[in-house]
Amino acid sequence: MPYKNNDKNHKVTYENSGVSIQNADKLINKIKPLAKKTCDKNVIGSIGGFGALYDISNIGYKKPVLVSGTDGVGTKLKIALKLNILDKIGIDLVAMCVNDIISQGAKPLFFLDYYATGKLDSKKSYEVIKGIAKGCKTSGMSLIGGETAEMPKLYKNDEFDIAGFCVGICEKKDLIPKKNINKNDVVIGIRSSGLHSNGFSLINHMIEKNKISLKDKVNNTTMGNLLIKPTKIYTEILKMKSFKKIKAIANITGGGITENIPRILQKDKKVVIDFKSLKIPKLFKYIQKKGNIENSEMLKVLNCGIGMIIIVNKNDSNVIIKELKKIRMNSFEIGYISNGKGTPKVEYVNM
Repeated sequence: MPYKNNDKNHKVTYENSGVSIQNADKLINKIKPLAKKTCDKNVIGSIGGFGALYDISNIGYKKPVLVSGTDGVGTKLKIALKLNILDKIGIDLVAMCVNDIISQGAKPLFFLDYYATGKLDSKKSYEVIKGIAKGCKTSGMSLIGGETAEMPKLYKNDEFDIAGFCVGICEKKDLIPKKNINKNDVVIGIRSSGLHSNGFSLINHMIEKNKISLKDKVNNTTMGNLLIKPTKIYTEILKMKSFKKIKAIANITGGGITENIPRILQKDKKVVIDFKSLKIPKLFKYIQKKGNIENSEMLKVLNCGIGMIIIVNKNDSNVIIKELKKIRMNSFEIGYISNGKGTPKVEYVNM
């Protein structure tokens, strides 16, 4: 039996299914100049090809290892949308990816993004990608490609999500963490710029339960402005004169201090952290008080003011802290390495 078309005058198009190729093309043309400003001489071709090309043949590494990372910004997106501040989460996206590969000693090379939405809003997407380009510039990394996907019926019209992908490079012999982390080595904490992009499911829950408000003030700044502050990008660490003295770096992301430091330790080692030495900033104390949150919960959900930690020999600690100060990174000793049993862990004292 032949198919009967009951509406012969209705023409099916991609446009009336909810996807506009024309809008996507306009956006791509608009963001090309942003991306171009981030690209170095190793980028081959331009945005728009089927694949992004980056030439590593002339970088000068003897035994290069490529280090890759991917991440998103999680439910911090909800805060950004409520405040209608979208460029800063673009910076977050880059930072969340690049800080991971820095933790293995890799110099960032290039970045790609993925932007998925129900209906493409050129103004919103441009603001996000503008932030991504700014983050790449700060990281010394080339924005060489990406994907914008319009998916009606999967996302609501005003909904979107973003993901990022970065690749860096390191000499094989210089990869970290090193295997010579020993008892009495020092743990240095580097200040975060705020919550970074972790723990926002807890924050959004507190907002929904009226525990906190975006209009609340901490240190004469609204909670909204404090929460939307972008994740700090730590690439300057790689340029430190004494960088090779560093035995390990841990990016304090999801899981907080408690879950992230063990990722860089070998078996039968533990970190002893002096809780009082963390000097937890007022923003975190405010959140803790309003939510009646246990110290242990804070330390495995939020960074509590420590964005990264570095492990060094005790004799190198002062030098490293002074060099970090020169690149405007506030740092201080927060603990030390001790012998443990079996799986690495973090132990807190003075809590």
